[in-house]
Amino acid sequence: MTESVSPQGFDYLIVGAGFAGSVLAERLANDGKRVLIVDRRPHIGGNAYDRYDDAGVLIHPYGPHIFHTNSREVFDYLSRFTQWRPYQHRVLSSVDGQLVPIPINLDTVNKLYGLNLTAFELEEFFASVAEPVEHVRTSEDVVVSKVGRDLYNKFFRGYTRKQWDLDPSELDASVTARVPTRTNRDDRYFADTYQAMPLHGYTRMFENMLSHPNIKVMLNTDYREIAAFIPHGHMIYTGPVDAFFDHCYGKLPYRSLEFKHETHPVEQFQSVGTVNYPNDYAHTRVSEFKHITGQKHDQTSVVYEFSRAEGDPYYPVPRPENQELYKKYAALADAREDVTFVGRLATYRYYNMDQVVAQALATHRKLSGQKTGAQAVTTG
Repeated sequence: MTESVSPQGFDYLIVGAGFAGSVLAERLANDGKRVLIVDRRPHIGGNAYDRYDDAGVLIHPYGPHIFHTNSREVFDYLSRFTQWRPYQHRVLSSVDGQLVPIPINLDTVNKLYGLNLTAFELEEFFASVAEPVEHVRTSEDVVVSKVGRDLYNKFFRGYTRKQWDLDPSELDASVTARVPTRTNRDDRYFADTYQAMPLHGYTRMFENMLSHPNIKVMLNTDYREIAAFIPHGHMIYTGPVDAFFDHCYGKLPYRSLEFKHETHPVEQFQSVGTVNYPNDYAHTRVSEFKHITGQKHDQTSVVYEFSRAEGDPYYPVPRPENQELYKKYAALADAREDVTFVGRLATYRYYNMDQVVAQALATHRKLSGQKTGAQAVTTG
């Protein structure tokens, strides 16, 4: 990659070098288009950027990014730029002084309550404790209607309040609907067809993606400072949609994260990649990177996550009034024929990484005039 700018200008100016911007840059460059991709951060890869810390441990500075997808198209596309290491993420939750599997499964309930239920008996157990909800609207409704009030309080209420600074009864059902409940002993956090990590890390994968001679990269750059001076045809914007329009309708609410990284002089800090703390401590979870990357090292690095109201935008707050505010910005975005808005921040949705890639691939097909077929992007 280079930071030099071609004097003849660019076909596309792409704002943001995360998944959405990088996939579109690669696809358009492959079409013969000249692409300039800019990012205000000093690195490519967005929040998926990884690097080696002072101890030589490969870490994710913006928290653990676990790749999983059911899309063969997305997996095959990314496989052009990386080899993979098979990895199935496992998470434990610290509840009542014990570490038990989350999502809730057969072992979770048996260990927590000192029972010896079978899978069939667990279905009966859930049915006996579930609270019927006629219209499931909130995150609380989702959980209590499946597993009852006690498990809701132990696993979800405290974690959600820390994460969102709102009670689950105040949040859209989509927040807790993402976490399944299982009646078997499957302790994998995800059940997707493809579960793997880039063999040499995300940053290497992004470097390979952006190595095309038609792509120029400018880092530490605010697009507003250069857009008027560098000739370009069409803009692709992956930043916060409200910021693009100078917050003319007010700020869209986000939750942010603060990360506390630590290195310890031991080979292993905890038994799984992530441990959740729904009821104790100020942090929401602790993740250990060597589980995730497979790296062998005599030391280990972990990250503590703290949810914050201020800071970089991470999670759109899923409440009806926020969606109504976003619709106003979406109308402005739709009216801009000179700009295409793509990605989590630009469309105010919580996408997994694979969903962002799928959205970017679908956007490329639209920009290049290809038929999209049955390539709809789903939100998780």
